Amino acid sequence: MGEIANSIKEKLLKAFNPSQLDVIDESHKHASHAGAKAHADEHGSGESHFHVRIVSDEFKDMSRIGKHRAVMEALAVEMKLIHAFSLDASE
Repeated sequence: MGEIANSIKEKLLKAFNPSQLDVIDESHKHASHAGAKAHADEHGSGESHFHVRIVSDEFKDMSRIGKHRAVMEALAVEMKLIHAFSLDASE
């Protein structure tokens, strides 16, 4: 797992104490895209595309948008370093 993936995992563990957390680096699926090399050069990492599955009691009583906002807030720094992020969040 790369540096950005590790940071995502650590922050989500700390913020939401999840019962399940999968941080999936899908960057390899996009390595041949035109902007992949430029992204790696600009950000110092080939890590650019992530999918996260998280299950946490912290999401109870949150709307889908509320869950996404809470995760995005927790990962504000990482969001500036990556190109794409998808999320499955549930309680």
